[in-house]
Amino acid sequence: LTDTAVPVAKGVLYLQPFWSFDFVTGAFNSHGKRVSAGGNFYSFGFDLQIYYGAWDNLEVFTIIPMVVNWANSVEEPGPGGERYASHGGFSDINLTLKYRLVQEGPVAPTITAVFATDFPTGHYKNLNLARLETDALGGGAYVFTAGVNLSKWVKPFILYTNLYYSMSTPFTDDEGKKYPRDFVTVNLSAEYPITEKWIALLELISFWEGGLLFAPGANVAPAHLLSVLPGIEFMATEKLAFYLGVDIDLIGRNTDATVTPILSLVWVVP
Repeated sequence: LTDTAVPVAKGVLYLQPFWSFDFVTGAFNSHGKRVSAGGNFYSFGFDLQIYYGAWDNLEVFTIIPMVVNWANSVEEPGPGGERYASHGGFSDINLTLKYRLVQEGPVAPTITAVFATDFPTGHYKNLNLARLETDALGGGAYVFTAGVNLSKWVKPFILYTNLYYSMSTPFTDDEGKKYPRDFVTVNLSAEYPITEKWIALLELISFWEGGLLFAPGANVAPAHLLSVLPGIEFMATEKLAFYLGVDIDLIGRNTDATVTPILSLVWVVP
């Protein structure tokens, strides 16, 4: 899940689909304590990431996500007594520009500037109460992100870091006008080559919400989440690689706690 720092070469196209399955194991309340989620909730996700080297040192990529949500044994039933529901569709599409500022040297890491926008293409309002919020597929806001990616080979490890600051636009949902909080993303990753084809992977994934820089006061409770993702990579060929891992939420606040197996592959299109 940690983004790389080296852009795709000019004229090269990569495809990277992700398949994931979220098991909601609980929720983190406003004090960071793990509590019941109020039922059984699951999500299947399919994200298609498309990367293209627009020119030297500049990569453009998009993420097109789809999700299917399920809920059963819900403690607070819908208006007709519903305790089971499911719904699926597109979530919020992302478009990112990544430009390399510094190439890795004996001391310096690769440093890449990142500028991204999430578009509110997922369903987020006029929700059907009988669907028990399974039809909530998007966040409702445009999210603008700026930051840097870094990578460095420190024998025998390859290290990656993402540092982002994100701002969301106000939006109106079924509960009224929302002013989401700005948030910081900090991701850390280390790869260890076991053999020429097998690579061990460990990631720390996190976001931390704060206040607002350019808008009225936020009216959404602050949230944060820290997850760990152990995984394994298999480099099948020079143009095809497979990734398998499990993302496990460790600590958080005002958010779900999940366990998420993830399968992905990267294919360099000829």
